[in-house]
Amino acid sequence: MRVKALGVVTAVAGMAIISTGTLLIAAGPAAGPSRLVSIQHFPDGDMCAMPVEHAEAGMAAEDAVADPLAAFQRGRPGAFLMAALGPPNLLTSLHQGNLYAAMRQLTAASQAAGAGDRTLTALRTVRDTHPTYSAVAVDVNSNEVILQDNNLWSYRVFNRMDNTPPGTEMTQPKRLVQGDQTALQFNNGLYVDPNNGDIFSVESDTGDKLVVFPREANGNVAPKRILHTPHRVYNIAVDEGHGEMFVTVEYPPEIVVYKKDAVGDVPPLRRIRGDRTGLDAPHGIAVDEKNQLLYVTTWGHHSNYQIPGTGAFYPPAIKVYPLNATEGTAPLRVITGDQTQLNWPAAIKLNPDNGDLYVANDINQSILVFRNAATADGNVAPVRVVKGDKTRLRNPTGVFLDRKNQELWVSNLGNASATAYPLMANGNVAPIRVIRSAPEGKRSLNFGRTAAVAYDSKREQLLVPN
Repeated sequence: MRVKALGVVTAVAGMAIISTGTLLIAAGPAAGPSRLVSIQHFPDGDMCAMPVEHAEAGMAAEDAVADPLAAFQRGRPGAFLMAALGPPNLLTSLHQGNLYAAMRQLTAASQAAGAGDRTLTALRTVRDTHPTYSAVAVDVNSNEVILQDNNLWSYRVFNRMDNTPPGTEMTQPKRLVQGDQTALQFNNGLYVDPNNGDIFSVESDTGDKLVVFPREANGNVAPKRILHTPHRVYNIAVDEGHGEMFVTVEYPPEIVVYKKDAVGDVPPLRRIRGDRTGLDAPHGIAVDEKNQLLYVTTWGHHSNYQIPGTGAFYPPAIKVYPLNATEGTAPLRVITGDQTQLNWPAAIKLNPDNGDLYVANDINQSILVFRNAATADGNVAPVRVVKGDKTRLRNPTGVFLDRKNQELWVSNLGNASATAYPLMANGNVAPIRVIRSAPEGKRSLNFGRTAAVAYDSKREQLLVPN
């Protein structure tokens, strides 16, 4: 196989990771502080097999091939790798560019290594047993709060007036939808039908679908409808007037528009995508039916996956489009800059009564409110900011405007709670009510798209990137 690759050797928190093409090899502890050791560009040419004499001392290469699992259990990953490269020869398949055959051979080697009574059991499991609330909505007809949990793959329903008192561990939900029949996975975007109370849920990174439940759903129940969506859908908004449903796709970035009652494999009505759109990692989305506009929050992670070397980082922004935007439509206006305070802006909601746009500002631990959203443009400061220790905000990612009761609701990803404020709240204000699903002072692990884990032997800490 002809390879042009970037070789990187790093020492991270006491563990060296060596990347060569598509294989990762974990080496032993590295001396000294975490550091980048070297970056080397490999020339064009054939990959070379690891010499047999490089197998770890204390276990011959032929022993490793005979018992690869034992090699791994003895802390000798190189010997285990030698076993995986043994007959049927995985390396030959890699040389020939046959990745499918290579994966089959690696799977076969793993299954052979696990044959017999060699079941490995975990010593400990690190996980968060409490919800992480990614979104919130209020059903004003039933006077209920719906909280979406993307940690335990569920959603919980509470009475709107629930308020967890100090000293109480948590408030129990009146209904809980959770289980394998629900088809909920890493659910991140939430919408409640204002007419019949149907609950719409979309998921990012797994599942690739939208599921719809009736208002009274409870327990491990199947959804009434499933719509298959693109990968990495993050949030949802609905234009009730036209019966259209908008979902944001984080990457490759786009807005996909469906009929509100779409089901199964129904294709979208249209897609908003392309470099001219400026949809760099879109997340939150809101519909302005009065002014026929669409508001989208972007994180600024730009890349054309079809063209190598196009990656770039732009400031986070709120981008405004015509509601009927299609492929290649450029934004009409862009709200961005240091005065906006935007930092990982997540869900957004528009108050059509006065034109205020509310933003759940995740990393900034705040709720930002921009005035006259239909005309706002450039580096403009929010007219109100809810932020500070009294607010009890922690990684707010969901926001909802209860215009009937003049309340602002926020879901806090970082402490398993929802907090309610007056709709016109400003500054370091305490919530008027709090619904907690964990003990007071809870700090969520926020395990999400966990891609790797390392161990810092000096500090005895696990390092988990999300």
